[in-house]
Amino acid sequence: MKRRKFVMAAAAAASVTGLPVIAAQGLPPVDVFKTAACGCCEGWIEHLKAAGFPVRVTVVDDTAPVRKRHGIPDRLGSCHTGVVGAYALEGHVPAADIKRLLSTRPAAAGLAVPGMPVGSPGMEAGARKDPFEVLLVDRSGRSSVFASYNKS
Repeated sequence: MKRRKFVMAAAAAASVTGLPVIAAQGLPPVDVFKTAACGCCEGWIEHLKAAGFPVRVTVVDDTAPVRKRHGIPDRLGSCHTGVVGAYALEGHVPAADIKRLLSTRPAAAGLAVPGMPVGSPGMEAGARKDPFEVLLVDRSGRSSVFASYNKS
């Protein structure tokens, strides 16, 4: 009974403060599919955990089948694929953008950060921060810019 009261109070507080209800209920787990050889994926996983996401990791020989199953075209591929709820997360997607995706719930396959841009979560290299975009990928594989980072 105490848990139910807490959840109801948290949801009420979220509606009063304008916070998304997802924040009040906790974040859903992110399933990460990565190859054994990939080290930068660990940095992204730690970034997600620090942002409050529970993370489950599955080591696979190749991430391409996972990417394809979740509607992310190979041209947008990176070194790992995550799945959160109904959405795919390809590459080094910042946790803030995942939270925004979950709160706005667009009709989409998911988000992608193609390649492995320096300065994206898990790809830190000192002070160097290359510009990169987070792409919203629709269910037909088309993409549009969801967020931009490190532009001069």
